[in-house]
Amino acid sequence: MPPPFPADKKEAIEALLAQPVLARLATANPDTLQPHVTPVWFHWDGEAIWISAFSSTRKARDLAKNPRAAVLIEPEGPSDVQAALFEGPVELIEEPRALVSEMSRRIYVHYMGEEGAQGAEPRSWAVDPENRLIKMIPTKIYAW
Repeated sequence: MPPPFPADKKEAIEALLAQPVLARLATANPDTLQPHVTPVWFHWDGEAIWISAFSSTRKARDLAKNPRAAVLIEPEGPSDVQAALFEGPVELIEEPRALVSEMSRRIYVHYMGEEGAQGAEPRSWAVDPENRLIKMIPTKIYAW
């Protein structure tokens, strides 16, 4: 179970997580210590943040070696929070493929809607053998 949202920000964070806004995923290469931040699509299931990533991407390579990350989510317009920051370990999931495909589909639906996620390209991404899931159950949650 993730840590509780800051009590005074719980509703605002939940509202933010329901919006199709970009998140920023921060990783760090354990060999060079170089941070890396990239915009990503996500799905919040009430406990974990799910992100789809191909294994050849830097974020996936960094997380394979150093499974700790941060995810920053900011609203695009007026909101009761300026941002929510989630920190913690991640799990890279490549099997079972049905889980990878289904959670990827949920991510795409969050941004493209049910009809948009039925397009050829998002459907091919979801089943691509290189597709992985990044699952973070945050250990720390900040909001301001």
